[in-house]
Amino acid sequence: MRATSRTPLSSTADNGLKIVIVGGFGVGKTTMVRSVSDIRPLNTEETMTRAGEAIDDLSRVRDKTSTTVAFDFGRITLNERTILYLFGAPGQERFWFLWDRLFSGTLGAVVLVDTRRLADSWYAIDRLEHHGTPFIVARNDFGGPAHSAEEVREALDLSDDVPMVECDARSRNSSKFVLISLVEHLQRLAAAREGVR
Repeated sequence: MRATSRTPLSSTADNGLKIVIVGGFGVGKTTMVRSVSDIRPLNTEETMTRAGEAIDDLSRVRDKTSTTVAFDFGRITLNERTILYLFGAPGQERFWFLWDRLFSGTLGAVVLVDTRRLADSWYAIDRLEHHGTPFIVARNDFGGPAHSAEEVREALDLSDDVPMVECDARSRNSSKFVLISLVEHLQRLAAAREGVR
């Protein structure tokens, strides 16, 4: 078996930014990390068992056979100086105790939402607001009828300054666009803070 070559971290990289991807159970966080990471991502996926059926609501994610039990980790190089370190948080309520640790040192977050299950996103938004962590909302495309951007913004009670973007977590280009949108949002916030000083 031949080893695949991996691009090493550039010696010019001096700006590592920690980003967390959060959202409800089965919304596509692991898929996003896998699709966009420059390195083979670290996944803590485990097979779902019958024991979890009484705990996890599988009614809207019937095809799901595995679940993240700690976090996903990936890395993407934005340019020769800036690297994003990506952490995908587990979605089930029983793993939410891990979120506070994942948020430590986080520059910003992506809240990935399935517009068919908007209520699953409330906890993520609440925790980010509690921690004062800037975030954007990415509407993951699962096909079929979906709510409009205005309906999603209203349902999640998002302020106008929280960006919302469309996303297909399976697509590298789409996931990169989401991350670039987050970085641009963070840059705007930093510039606004500098302007206040």
